[in-house]
Amino acid sequence: MADADGKDIILDQLAGRFATVYGLDQQAVLARIVERERLGSTGFGRRIAIPHARMAGLTRPAAAFMRLSSPVEFDAADGMPVDLVFGLLSPEGAGATHLHALAAISRMMRDERMHEALTAAPSPEALYSLLSNVIDRDAA
Repeated sequence: MADADGKDIILDQLAGRFATVYGLDQQAVLARIVERERLGSTGFGRRIAIPHARMAGLTRPAAAFMRLSSPVEFDAADGMPVDLVFGLLSPEGAGATHLHALAAISRMMRDERMHEALTAAPSPEALYSLLSNVIDRDAA
């Protein structure tokens, strides 16, 4: 669970996760995500946001997930605050790959059972297991 009381804090925490997990520069990640967010909110609807960007220096897509302890206003398309946040970074020139990854996240979150399972997962390990199973299933 992540605590955040605003969109800017969510984006900063997400950039921090990318920095920690993938060894990326947090400020560079944040700048790219904020730049993309200025084009229009990545608030997907149904209490989900999918902040994403393309970055030089990546060789493959990278993802991060945050479940917020309480919903936060995110300028989502449906006006609902968000409590599930998927971050996606792709290589600078990965046009189709980036779009396919966004589509896969979108499909996963349209599945009501998956949405409920992610919301109700009792621990970070349970969240990881849920997401890993989806990735493994889609790769097969």
